[in-house]
Amino acid sequence: MTRAIKVLIVDDSALIRQILKSILESDPGLKVVGCAPDALKARELIKKLNPDVVTLDIEMPKMNGIEFLRKIMKLRPMPVVMISTMTQNNAAITLEALEIGAVDFVAKPKQDIKRGLSENAREIIEKVKTAANAKVKPLERYLVNENQKQVNVTGVSCYDLIVFGASTGGVEALRMIVSALPKNMPPIFVVQHMPKQFTKTFAQRLNGLGDLTVHEAEDHMIGRNGHVYIAPGDRHLRVAKRKGEIVCRLLEGNPISGHMPSVDVLFDSACHVEPAKTIGVILSGMGKDGADSMLKLKEAGAHTIGQDQKSCVVYGMPKVAFEKGAVKEQLDLKKIPNSLFSLCFPEK
Repeated sequence: MTRAIKVLIVDDSALIRQILKSILESDPGLKVVGCAPDALKARELIKKLNPDVVTLDIEMPKMNGIEFLRKIMKLRPMPVVMISTMTQNNAAITLEALEIGAVDFVAKPKQDIKRGLSENAREIIEKVKTAANAKVKPLERYLVNENQKQVNVTGVSCYDLIVFGASTGGVEALRMIVSALPKNMPPIFVVQHMPKQFTKTFAQRLNGLGDLTVHEAEDHMIGRNGHVYIAPGDRHLRVAKRKGEIVCRLLEGNPISGHMPSVDVLFDSACHVEPAKTIGVILSGMGKDGADSMLKLKEAGAHTIGQDQKSCVVYGMPKVAFEKGAVKEQLDLKKIPNSLFSLCFPEK
């Protein structure tokens, strides 16, 4: 019989601790071994109970969640799922937590927290289970050195657009890739699974890291060389051709492949633009979103890249795509920027 995943809940609210405990223990594969109201008590319980996963609140007395997360990732790296209220300020802090090494986060509403968390019970359970099997590394961001960063070149790219799909583990992966690419790359379109309150902040955090300009995509926005377009968290992103230019199209509707925005929607739309001049990249993430449409892209003539198992936080989406035969080459995360550059400018 498989051992239940041991979870430690860290939150200063007794009500939230109670709600999370009830939700997690409704699944026989999870066992809450302890609850802590602050980081100091949590530190004691981690040493005593050796949990498999920690759920961690951001706003706590004595030591906030970010400070505690830094200590965890430096001294005892382990899977952490952040608990964050859906505010603009907390969006930035939550994204910082993912950059530090948290596997994922659960967005909790400011109002009617009990109902909001209960409605997302399935998501909470799934994220904690995924975190237990995630690849967690010591605190060290993917820093771009001079050997990694590509120089700008003159001339026209061999490809017209690049499309990315990512989920759990994708925030830091995209951060590393975007910071390494030069400003003359073809337009880049990205679906990263996250709520609508976070995608604008995510785009702002990526912008300015390197030479590329990063936006949260808007409907009818024209795709320009050297620019990156992040799908808003509440709408699907498609690419289309209009008067010879590639444009963003945002669509409302239902989740596709379990997500909105969906990687499948973006990749499928690229099949109808110029697939032979498209590069599709699928990064770390749980589930299978993007796998079917990446196969269509490849069969239509696109070059497709999947992040390899060793460098993925969660080898889910890239694994399914690879097993379907949708991936032309699997690469370590650190090699993806150079591969993209070499494909676009092969003689440079």
